[in-house]
Amino acid sequence: MGGGRRRTAGRNGPRRAGVVVLGSRPAYSVRPPAPTRKDPPVPPVPAAERTVPWLRVAAAYAWRLILVGVAVYGVFIVLGNFQLIAVALFLALVVTSVLRPVTDLLARLLPRPLSVAVALVGSLVLLLGLLALVGSSVADESNRLAGEFRGGVHRIEEWLQRPPFRLGPGALSALQDQVARYVSAHRAALLSSAVDELGRVVELITGAALALFASVFFLHSGERLWGWAREQLLPSGARPVWDRAGRAAWRTFSGYTRGIIIVAATNAVLVGVGLLVLRVPLALPLTLLEFFAAFVPLVGSPVALGVATIVALAGRGPLTALGVLVLIVVIGQLEGHVLHPLVMSWAVRLHPLVVAVSVIAGSIVAGVIGAIVAVPLVSVVWAVLSALRAVPP
Repeated sequence: MGGGRRRTAGRNGPRRAGVVVLGSRPAYSVRPPAPTRKDPPVPPVPAAERTVPWLRVAAAYAWRLILVGVAVYGVFIVLGNFQLIAVALFLALVVTSVLRPVTDLLARLLPRPLSVAVALVGSLVLLLGLLALVGSSVADESNRLAGEFRGGVHRIEEWLQRPPFRLGPGALSALQDQVARYVSAHRAALLSSAVDELGRVVELITGAALALFASVFFLHSGERLWGWAREQLLPSGARPVWDRAGRAAWRTFSGYTRGIIIVAATNAVLVGVGLLVLRVPLALPLTLLEFFAAFVPLVGSPVALGVATIVALAGRGPLTALGVLVLIVVIGQLEGHVLHPLVMSWAVRLHPLVVAVSVIAGSIVAGVIGAIVAVPLVSVVWAVLSALRAVPP
């Protein structure tokens, strides 16, 4: 009896720890092992991609460069259709970059509209006075220059008759007769070209008026115009980035413009002093030509000095022309190794190869205007890309 109770109590009594009773729920759940996931089969790599990976990379870069080239060409085509407006706005930006420091300085003493008027009118008076000085110097020396050039042409003919050219008098007179016959035969075409050039003069005056009109607003309220364009044309999330890019573009453009003006003025002063020392005729007009030609990088200054060499050869003889050639070499070295690295340090410095390619491409697309605009355009584009890549502070 007692043994039966003990066996019953032992069978149905409280369970001891660690004892598992058959049919009861285990203390933990047993999960089957997760099946291993097999990766999808890797497709076989073509033999061309395994053997020439550089070709695939080159092709990827090539089509991107083609797209960029098409976009740049499209921009030039659009600007070419509106060339007058584009050139006028470019000139307005140049005037603004040059006169903005003067206007800000005058605005400390005068009202802003009056300071803009003083800066613009003063610069116009200075430019017109310089042109009047050049015109008066040419008019005063016209009679003497005509005699000197006739004698210079005669000296050039005698020089061509000597070795190594050995051109006979008949060849030179035949060349003169060919020029005279060409002029008489194409007189109508030359007259039509002159009329077309008269139309170009009218376009030039219209563009200058538009540039002056735009310069007034750029100098007076350029910041407000940029703020309005930023608020109206850009989404709110992109405004800070593009504002930074726009300010970087303006710093680069204004720095390049001021720098190239300083370089052109320095070249003109050096050329003017050299031509006066060598007693070359038309020294003052040639100095002004050198100033404006220096705005075309790499090729403008040598072309202007080449004209000065021809004038020196006709007016003063071979020795003076040789002196002008030496002046070309000296000024070219000074400009390339001293002036550009020193003066253009605040603008984007481009490799000389990039400058040369930009000038040639701009001249092919838009002539002389394209050669002038190409380098600042490339500098501004590079500054914008650098600002967009930079991490904002």
